[in-house]
Parts: sequence; structure tokens; C-alpha cells
Amino acid sequence: MKMPIHRVFIIHGTNGSSKENWFPWLKEELSKACPGIEMIVPDFPIGNAQSLESWLGVFRPYMDTITEDTVFIGHSLGPAFILSVLERIDKRIRAAFLVAPFVTKLGIEQFDKLNKTFIEKGFDWERIRSHCPEFTVYASDNDPYVSMDKSRYVAENTKARFIVVHNAGHFNSASGYTKFEQLLEELKKEE
Repeated sequence: MKMPIHRVFIIHGTNGSSKENWFPWLKEELSKACPGIEMIVPDFPIGNAQSLESWLGVFRPYMDTITEDTVFIGHSLGPAFILSVLERIDKRIRAAFLVAPFVTKLGIEQFDKLNKTFIEKGFDWERIRSHCPEFTVYASDNDPYVSMDKSRYVAENTKARFIVVHNAGHFNSASGYTKFEQLLEELKKEE
């Protein structure tokens, strides 16, 4: 029998924040549905201050709080950061939900420059999978930034369930994603 989820991290993407898209809604709804879950939505450096090292610096205080009843949720660049965290820890987590993930260049110069340190390092997929038994990848068939092939590549390497959501854009506010009911339901099933 699975232990209840104790802690959920939501990791934003490039130039993002904890207060955008569906993150505040999910934090509130999951807290109501599953009292006792600690919801952590850090704000990471953006713009020219954004780098894998600067994000790891912000996240360092949380590293010791990661346990086998921890769930990670990442959006856009967030999944690449989560994969880097999973490479660095020596413990297993419960599950990871990766929304519009990518680990290669997008072909959009302004983003490729900002995302460089996160994606040009390579990934130890075997080590990553050894620290997370259950991955789910959400991809949209009309994402203007992240093609389904880029998300499928992440899904294949993590051996994830691959879920295509039609017309979800980049799963952000601009695409109408201020709520993410499907993800909420998946998280409730984990509980």
C-alpha cells in the first residue's frame, strides 16, 4: 500500500513565477482535497539570473525535505530542473508529473539562451529513473514552444505515461490554463 503524499513541489518554467498559470489554483485545490499535504511552489531567478546553478541554490534548503512520499510537478523548463534534482539526490520520490517538458533546444533563440545550462549538460536517465518509479508526461498537440516530439523524448527516457491533451497550447494562462483539472484528478488518485 502506498503512503499518503506528504509534500508536493511545483516548479515553474523560464521567466515564470509561483503565481502564474494553474499553480496557485492547483496548490489551493490539492490542499483542500488532501489536507496535510505540504505544497511548495518556489520562485526561481529569471532573466539573465536564470541558470541551473542559481535554481539549485534556491532549491538547496529543500533537498533534505525530499522523501519517498514527495511528488514533483514541473511546467516547461521545470521538468529539466526536476530531472537534474533527481540526478543529484540519493533517495526515491513518489512520482513526477512533467508538463510540456523538454531537454533540448527549442529553436527559439531567446529561450535557448536562457535554458542553456539546464539542457546542454546531458542527463543520466538510468539514475533519474532509479530515483522516481512513476513519471507522467503531459504534452499538447498545439504547443507553440515545445513540440510533442520534444516531450515524447522525455517520456521515452523516463519511461513515462505519455498523455496528449488536445489544444492545450503551452498549458499556460495564455492558453487558458488557469486550472488543470486532469492533473488534479491524477494527484488525488496518488493519494
